[in-house]
Amino acid sequence: MSIRYHTEITLGALRQWLKAQLQDCLIVAALWMVILLALHVPFAVAWALLGGLLQFIPGIGMVIALIGPVLSLLFARAEWMRLIELLGAFAVLAAFEGLVLQPYLLRRQTRIPFWVSLLVPIVMGVLIPFWGVLLAPPMLAVIWAYLGRNPIGKPRQEPIRAGQGIVLPPENPPETASRRGKESRWQ
Repeated sequence: MSIRYHTEITLGALRQWLKAQLQDCLIVAALWMVILLALHVPFAVAWALLGGLLQFIPGIGMVIALIGPVLSLLFARAEWMRLIELLGAFAVLAAFEGLVLQPYLLRRQTRIPFWVSLLVPIVMGVLIPFWGVLLAPPMLAVIWAYLGRNPIGKPRQEPIRAGQGIVLPPENPPETASRRGKESRWQ
């Protein structure tokens, strides 16, 4: 196996995970902004953008993002009911993001099954408390990319580069040349 082969698989998987993570950050920032604007939290747009950026820190990023809006409501001497509504909305958003949104986006980008993207971070969080939760999604994307390339029980095949063996024509040759009346090299 060449280093280039493994590098392509690993970087491709990490690129797909990063796309899913960026989409997650944007969606959470938008939902957080709607919640904060609905509750009339001071500096709602800034807190929503910060919350979207902190999504890159799994597990504790959303909790850190909650500190600013809570302090804003306390310093603005808002009613306690608004603070309770903020905490309730945060709980719903955190549950939606962790149980629905992130597994869905990982499934869409990396083809990781829904149940695997829910179970692996929990197991990794138990085995290696902080680092397991932090590294579980990108590590899962890479492992899943390798499993997709090498189904269990079948030998791994590296792609054949030009000049490294017999290169066969495709199973379905292109038909464009025969339509024009020219002879194709496949005939």
